[in-house]
Amino acid sequence: MVLHATLAALLCLAAPEPDKPKETPVTRIQLLPPGPGNPRNSEGDFIQLKDGRTLFLYTRFTGGGADNAAAALASRVSADGGLTWSKDDVLVVPNEGRENVMSVSLLRLKSGPIALFYLRKNGWDDCRPYLRLSTDEARTWSEPRLCIEPGGYYVVNNDRVVQLQSGRLLIPASQHNQTGGKYSAHGTMVCYLSDDDGRTWRPSATRLTGETPKGRVMLQEPGVVELRDGRLLMFIRTNAGCQYRSFSNDGGDTWSPAEPSNLLSPLSPASIKRIPRTGDLLAVWNNHEKIDAARRGKRTPLNTAISKDDGETWEHVKTLEDDPGGWYCYTAIEFVGDRVLLGHCAGQQKTGGLNLTQITLFNVDWLYE
Repeated sequence: MVLHATLAALLCLAAPEPDKPKETPVTRIQLLPPGPGNPRNSEGDFIQLKDGRTLFLYTRFTGGGADNAAAALASRVSADGGLTWSKDDVLVVPNEGRENVMSVSLLRLKSGPIALFYLRKNGWDDCRPYLRLSTDEARTWSEPRLCIEPGGYYVVNNDRVVQLQSGRLLIPASQHNQTGGKYSAHGTMVCYLSDDDGRTWRPSATRLTGETPKGRVMLQEPGVVELRDGRLLMFIRTNAGCQYRSFSNDGGDTWSPAEPSNLLSPLSPASIKRIPRTGDLLAVWNNHEKIDAARRGKRTPLNTAISKDDGETWEHVKTLEDDPGGWYCYTAIEFVGDRVLLGHCAGQQKTGGLNLTQITLFNVDWLYE
């Protein structure tokens, strides 16, 4: 096991010490602003520890603000359900790639350990997910294990890896080229599946390319959520003015052709999870259903909605952020008791849309008001 002594010491603290902000119906905490030598913090995820604390693990850039700039994985911790956080960045995974490591997904496996998935980026033809495990509540981590053996550039967003009711692990990925091939913005949607807690992986039989009778749609950055009837819903970022969707009846091996959904959006990812307390779906995305010209095509506003029929319809649409100059995306969703935590980019278009990570929190009941 690899021991990160500073992290171990931090996790032993009784509680973080920052001044406690006043909690409002929607509380916003600009947790990770850029600073000297740290021009961007983004693409993180949450995990709840057995002692009641919440860990947020994210990408800490040091070599610039671009997606291929040097970066490592660092963390903060909260002892009060996300309202206050520790002050110091704690290194968890150093920069193992020739460019960086980024895009965190954290899962509590049914078997007990915490799984940490992240991308190791070596270049425009080599970006693939790795897995580390912790059996001591994120104090130490196993050596990294490569999840996708074939070379190529694979995008897996933060907070995307899921474990199904069957126990199967599923990585929804967008493949953009093979080793040595030219990078293309048009991704091929492919899921990598594991039925042995991540020891071995295989690709799904179906690969979605975005080819339609009317031409090719740009598919990127997929996510997956399990539906009540056992089917899987894949939601996909596109350039077609909405999120696309696809369904699987066999645990992610085969998928229906991608089709437009009723979540209108720019070329920006959505996030969807099931609310444990109510069983409904929660979507967080840039709602462009009634967008003005100033924000058309931009990642603003940031909205939530709930679905009581597994994504067929959405209701109680609410606006979290509506700054025309804002840039809101790459949202991690966590449920801590009756509270919803969102960890997302909340920068400004003119100064760096991805450079600042904000924690937004509210009560589940607010979604239904």
